[in-house]
Amino acid sequence: MNNMVSSKKQLAPAQGAALLNTLKSRFQKNPDRHKGLVWSKVQAKLEANPEKLWSLNEMERTGGEPDVVGYDDKTGEYLFFDCSAESPKGRRSVCYDWDAQESRKEHKPANNAIDMAAAMGVQLLTEEQYRALQQLGNFDMKTSSWIITPAAIRELGGALFADFRYGNVFVYHNGAQSYYAARGFRASLRV
Repeated sequence: MNNMVSSKKQLAPAQGAALLNTLKSRFQKNPDRHKGLVWSKVQAKLEANPEKLWSLNEMERTGGEPDVVGYDDKTGEYLFFDCSAESPKGRRSVCYDWDAQESRKEHKPANNAIDMAAAMGVQLLTEEQYRALQQLGNFDMKTSSWIITPAAIRELGGALFADFRYGNVFVYHNGAQSYYAARGFRASLRV
């Protein structure tokens, strides 16, 4: 059974090579996102972690346009965020989590942000990460993205989302069961 799970989370060689080319091209086109980092080191790390490459493919497949946005000196990990201009199209119209999804009596969405992220092997951005992303460009100028919600807020039925309007990042609250065509989620991945 474990072999089936691990092989499921690996890309075919040609698919992996195509993704690496896409990521390399994006890395080269956006040097301000990762000053001082070298692509060959990022690629070596990805090639040594095929399950992470699979997760990046999921980010790409759903419209996230993942890119390297930093390096953690303490852990030796590269940090990838979704860098699509708007919230990824393949991850919109979802409520915050499973409890919220199940609480809807009618018009239930097909999925929720927390479970989708887990299935992809990624995490939703935190508020701090979302604000850091906005330092690299202007994202979510027409859409919004669910972000990690503190347990105290979630226990009361709420969830947080953020967007960029009027030259500022705004963090808002909504019922966790809500979902909108223009709201999805952005992901982060450590490799």
